[in-house]
Amino acid sequence: MHALFPKLDQRLLFLLLVLPLLALGAWFLRHPQEPSATLVYPQQMMKHRVILIPLDGRPPCRQFVIDAGRISGIEVLTPPHEYQDYYSQPGDTRAMAAWLQQSLEEQPADAIILSVDQLLYGGLLAAREHPATEAQVETLLQFLESLHQAHPEIPIYAFSILPRLTPQDTIDGYEERRDIMAYSRLAGRKAAGLAIDEGKLQALHDKIPPSSLERYLSHFRENAVLNEKLIDLTRQGILTRLVLGQDDGEEYGIPNIEKYALQEYITNSGLSEREVFLTHGADEIALTLLAAWQNAQAGIKPRIFLQYNTPAASKQVMPYMAVSTGVCAEEKVRLLGGTLSRTPEDADFTLLISTNDAERDTMGSRRQTVQMLADAQAAHQPIGLVDLSKHFTAAETVLPQLIASDFPLNQLLAYAGWNTTSNAIGTALAEACLYQAAQKEVGSTEEALSRAGSQITFLQNRILEDYFYLKEDIDLINGSLKKAGYLNTADLDLEHNYRWANLMLQSLMMRQIQAYSHTPALQAPFPVATPEGIRFLRVKELKADMSFPWPRTFEIYLETTPLLEILP
Repeated sequence: MHALFPKLDQRLLFLLLVLPLLALGAWFLRHPQEPSATLVYPQQMMKHRVILIPLDGRPPCRQFVIDAGRISGIEVLTPPHEYQDYYSQPGDTRAMAAWLQQSLEEQPADAIILSVDQLLYGGLLAAREHPATEAQVETLLQFLESLHQAHPEIPIYAFSILPRLTPQDTIDGYEERRDIMAYSRLAGRKAAGLAIDEGKLQALHDKIPPSSLERYLSHFRENAVLNEKLIDLTRQGILTRLVLGQDDGEEYGIPNIEKYALQEYITNSGLSEREVFLTHGADEIALTLLAAWQNAQAGIKPRIFLQYNTPAASKQVMPYMAVSTGVCAEEKVRLLGGTLSRTPEDADFTLLISTNDAERDTMGSRRQTVQMLADAQAAHQPIGLVDLSKHFTAAETVLPQLIASDFPLNQLLAYAGWNTTSNAIGTALAEACLYQAAQKEVGSTEEALSRAGSQITFLQNRILEDYFYLKEDIDLINGSLKKAGYLNTADLDLEHNYRWANLMLQSLMMRQIQAYSHTPALQAPFPVATPEGIRFLRVKELKADMSFPWPRTFEIYLETTPLLEILP
């Protein structure tokens, strides 16, 4: 001490070093601290292994499935990024097929979930634009047969996507594309038995360049032939289950003509919905199949009560959907192997679906929706929320009302409000089913807390992206990009501006997270059932990493890291 402070005597040292410690102790006596809590660090406690060939490399098709698998102790293995598609660049289909075979040789899997569009075309966007030759289709079919013969004990869950109504991007010209879509809608109405203006249909037919119309129609013919052959593989037992998804549909159009023809082919093949299932949607199918497989292998048939924010909501047809919200929801329940309950008391959980539309005067239902959630929480009935917006605006969503009312968000079984109705409902139902299955299979308190940590991570990922980004920050980012000269935010130059674009995303989202982290809605304790009884957790801190996975702003890569603590 004297070497460091030669001019200071002992009394002065005492005043400088000891008195501050005494003052700090006195402060703690006047300001008692909360009892120390134990932090929770979720461990990767995996019980199952599933191999996934995703529809494409976007987070909803790949990362969502990996993250949701952790909720139920399922390790989801995906191909290396270098084999995966990247926006308009197709994936390496041969490398991906070889990787799948090698992975099965190195270590067995409990199930395979694979996208036909990825293995045949290299991803969803490539499937929309590029035709496949007969030889390429035959190679794929032979690969699936050889895969089954080599590993007959491993179930193969395959899914294929029907083309959407919108013409391929290779068909250029605004008027030409508009005329093709008008033609498709009229042809769809005629096929459905509705009266149409035959003269208008013929006029559109004559106006569209024959090569463009043929390219558009041949896309559906090719897809129909492919799907019929996949149905045949399912009848032969090579595919355990096949799901056919309708991407970005409408009530009437040529895609529906193919859909109904395939439904007839399935019926004539004598196959049930457990073997071949037609559904509306695309991006969420792999995640839904993961939950369906988990339910099947665990012998679980979840009883689900569907609740709506207004009496008319179930009949409402939301954007990019070919069917009503109610038809879509009931369809997803069947796909998961569940059944519908008449009351929440008889259900394993409730899914509350809000479909607010500012133009139809449904905004007043938001307060009622909050009350529905509060009532379910008070009655200890597990409930998830699908928070849809007709115009994709924050004003039409329920989440701000929940935060303002201090609703304990982490008691939700699921949350989703991303993109289309089918995406959101399928994602929320899958999350809820996976967590309920996990709760039934936990063998220790440590495992129960780990599953809860994975559940909260997935839940907060959806809240941060589906609401804070897609309903608020995306418009600010798009506006800034346009001011900088990017008139098309679906075609960014991330090769040269990656840091700038991501810094803008991160700074905006971090401001949202900082404000959100201090809300009672996030900080409220939530119960977790363990073999030793109910334990209460709360989010002590919330961090997140985010970036643009593709050169567009439509979706983000987002990984939340909630720091959880066990309350004493």
